[in-house]
Amino acid sequence: MEYRTNFILGIAVEIAYLLSKLLYVVVVYKSDLHIGDIPPDGILMFVGTYTMMTGLYSGLFFTNFVRISDYVRTGELDLLMVKPISLQFMVSLRYIDLGMPIPNLVAGITMVSIGWSALEIPVTAYHLFLFVLYLLSALVITYCLMIIPAILSFWFVNTGGLAGIFYAIWDANNMPMPIYPRLIQRIGVYVLPFLVITNFGPLSVMERLDGGLMLWGALVPILLLVCVRLIWRKAIKNYSSASG
Repeated sequence: MEYRTNFILGIAVEIAYLLSKLLYVVVVYKSDLHIGDIPPDGILMFVGTYTMMTGLYSGLFFTNFVRISDYVRTGELDLLMVKPISLQFMVSLRYIDLGMPIPNLVAGITMVSIGWSALEIPVTAYHLFLFVLYLLSALVITYCLMIIPAILSFWFVNTGGLAGIFYAIWDANNMPMPIYPRLIQRIGVYVLPFLVITNFGPLSVMERLDGGLMLWGALVPILLLVCVRLIWRKAIKNYSSASG
């Protein structure tokens, strides 16, 4: 917020993107769209969760992940490596953008609240716990999946193409997963678990997750964190500093 004009413009740009996302909601309600047995109010909860996660990703991770390949290419990573703090923590959570997440978080929480109320889901401690649990799980999964192209820059320097693929997959995650064929659902839940990010929170409070999926939603962020940590350590061993 030190640079006020940039902060305000960042919020304005995010509001513009948000308005384009809200067109999905308009179409859903105008056409009375049902995805499987999920009504428009339920779809609104998925769009709201996606919007919240987009805000958190853009505010916490996006700027940091984009910079990692620059650190590798320019040798700035050499200076960061001597800091008395975890290097992975430093490069992946160094900057926080407050302007980008605010519109998405406000709109996302509003959409989830409207959908939750319209579906007459009880606001109990249990339901709130499940929803928050899977939001936290989604945040960790987002970190782990979206940092992968940045880590691969230790080997390939420029991984913008792969990052673009991951962004495209991310954007395909704004609707309930029953909209996709069963094979895509399995890949999106168990191989590259992008579908867990938006789906498990709403599905859990709508009581549409079986016990196995509920357990997987809690375990997959831990497994991904371990995998990302191992890949990171391998990448650091492969790193050649600016001085060689």
